[in-house]
Amino acid sequence: MMSRRFVLAAALFGMFGVALGAFGSHTLRASLEASGRLDTYQTAVQYQLIHALALMGAAWAAERWPGRFTRLAGLLFIAGILLFSGSLYLLAIFNLGFMGAVAPLGGAALIAGWGCLAWAAWREG
Repeated sequence: MMSRRFVLAAALFGMFGVALGAFGSHTLRASLEASGRLDTYQTAVQYQLIHALALMGAAWAAERWPGRFTRLAGLLFIAGILLFSGSLYLLAIFNLGFMGAVAPLGGAALIAGWGCLAWAAWREG
């Protein structure tokens, strides 16, 4: 059941990642360039899309090696996408400087997600 939820979340993150990338390239580009935040926005999109795929991998791993570390990997990827990419979107679009302090928390969650996935594969594989 958890793997199905991870696939659903991954599909939604992927869908919105593509939509947000297009929105940034076409609608927001001028304002993001003017504020110097285009790179920040592009980083948010890139990490969201990469980790949507990682979440798909966690869903596969949850089927192959069910256990708490594969579940935790998926949950950490979800939290990391929301915190890391979400804070960068808010920083880039609304110039909320304090969101720059939130991004490292999301980055840590993404790193921990990869670690949990590696541990599950090593331990169960």
